Amino acid sequence: MKTLSPEKINELEEIARRLRVDSLRFIHRRGAGHPGGALSAAEIIAVLYFHALLIDPSNPDWEERDRFILSKGHASAVLYGALARRGFFPLSELDCWGELDCPHQGHPDRFKTPGVDMTSGLLGHGVAVGVGLALAARMKQQSYRTYVLLGDGECQAGILWEGVMTAAKFHLSNLTAIVDYNDVQLDGPVHEIMPLEPMANKWAACGWHVEKVNGHNVRQVAEVLDLATNIHDQPTVILAYTTKGKGVSFMENLNTWHGIAPSTGQLEQALVELGEVTHG
Repeated sequence: MKTLSPEKINELEEIARRLRVDSLRFIHRRGAGHPGGALSAAEIIAVLYFHALLIDPSNPDWEERDRFILSKGHASAVLYGALARRGFFPLSELDCWGELDCPHQGHPDRFKTPGVDMTSGLLGHGVAVGVGLALAARMKQQSYRTYVLLGDGECQAGILWEGVMTAAKFHLSNLTAIVDYNDVQLDGPVHEIMPLEPMANKWAACGWHVEKVNGHNVRQVAEVLDLATNIHDQPTVILAYTTKGKGVSFMENLNTWHGIAPSTGQLEQALVELGEVTHG
């Protein structure tokens, strides 16, 4: 397993910071979006797009590319920031995010946005689609891997577990799921609305290899993603423990910030807390 250098860790942390800034600016400009879940996933997305994924922004449809599914499609702001900063399209295209004639809609659309492998937003379907992509790789004898990022509230959906069981049945070691485990969903704490614990035991009982990490520690996230490539007889799930609204004091752990845009004053305060004033 590769060890990240201090320089690489600093780079990924800075990318995550910028993705938080991007997400809040996009959402504020549009007047709609989901800041809480975008901010909680920033390190995960940063590590995926700037360390783990084998992709080519100049050739988005490259057959051998790794596939990524943002199953929690409402957090599209952080995905769009990563795609733009990775070079799939100019960051300026997101000035019109969500408008009718914009290729980048409120939820990712694989027919409109380069780099998007699944049109998402209908929660619970990402793993099942990931199973299809992973099976396709096996049938075509291709080496690409498929990654699926889930919300924890999304794991309450029954259809998710159909995909989970299917992945185990076919021993899809080329499939990795990551759960953004921030314990907050639209209407309140996940553990009150529909408890998921014992989460690790449930995935393991379905035949998955299970890992747990601090989802805001880029070194841990990168190392466990690398580890998953060496699991050869079963799919891997990473339970990434995160904080909803991470990095902005008045958003953290509050379900009220699941799906509303910050005001101008709130955006300014958030940018100060995220260090944008000094980093530029």
